[in-house]
Parts: sequence; C-alpha cells; structure tokens
Amino acid sequence: ITFGLSVNVMAEDLEFSFFGGKMYSSELSIENDNLSVDSGSNIGFAVAWQDTLNGQGQILFNTVSHNFESIENQQTESFDVSYLHFNGIAQFRQQHYVTTVSLGIGGTYFDTHYGETWAPSITTALGTRYEISKNLAIITDARIYASLTEKDDDIFCTNDGCNTQFDGAVWIETSISIGIAYSF
Repeated sequence: ITFGLSVNVMAEDLEFSFFGGKMYSSELSIENDNLSVDSGSNIGFAVAWQDTLNGQGQILFNTVSHNFESIENQQTESFDVSYLHFNGIAQFRQQHYVTTVSLGIGGTYFDTHYGETWAPSITTALGTRYEISKNLAIITDARIYASLTEKDDDIFCTNDGCNTQFDGAVWIETSISIGIAYSF
C-alpha cells in the first residue's frame, strides 16, 4: 500500500508542457558586414517535476529555424537552432495565477547545410501560468538564451568560402511563447 501511495504522489507531481511562439536572434557577420537573421517560429516541450511547493525542476527542449540573406551567393540560407536545458523554476502563487522565474544550463545545437556543432548555453525566463483546473494550465514565457560560440566556426562554410559567421563569442536569442501544461 505504501508503494502505491508513493507512485500516486510522484505521478501527481509530473508535468508535460507544449509551447510555441516567436524567437529573435543575434546577427551573423561576414567580413565587416552584419547579416540580419529573421525571427522564426519556435516549438518546444518540457517535462517538469514539483520539487517543493514553490519550485520545479524541468528539462526543456526548444527548436527554431532561421533564414538570412547570404552576401556570397545572394541566396536565402537557413539554419536550425535547438536547445536542451535543465532548469530550476521558482513559482510565486496567487490563487490560480502563478508568476515563474527560471534559470537553466544546457546545450545548443546549430545545424546548417554545411555543418553542425554543439555549444554550451544558459537560459533565463520570466513566465506566467493560469491554472484552468488542478491538472491544466495555460503558460506564457519570455526567455533569453546565451550560447558560447566561436566566431571562426566553419559551420557556415564550404571549400569555396564562408557564407557567414557568428557575430561574436555569444549567440543571443530571445523568445516569446504560449502553451499548455498538463500535470498528473
């Protein structure tokens, strides 16, 4: 009987979230020119567990595809950015409304037509939750990602040269997302 009660308590503390929104990024550069990167639609999901009454642990995955105009070949180029982070979330409750503050650490995966690489990254977020029922909530999130990149990384390069490079040692992206969270 004790084991059955423990499983139920653990099951009530698990939460699955699905979200989508817009993501805005740093510029890329080639020689002395900066290349604007478009805002992309991001999608993601997270698995969280209630660690304390006002705190969660979370594993978050978020992905986006961006476009930029290449100076080299005057073509629209695309690349994908995916984040995988372990986050701690502080929850500030007011009846059915919850304000959240999140800090996390993890990795960023960059994938272009020419190459791919991983980079260490951190994230922070400010969010809200409106609890529709005991198990269902609408969530919003404003998040910043910072990834350590190498300016001379060759993931945008071919044997003929580079289409672009990271503009600096830190790649910054911000996102605004809305989604749904289900706990059981």
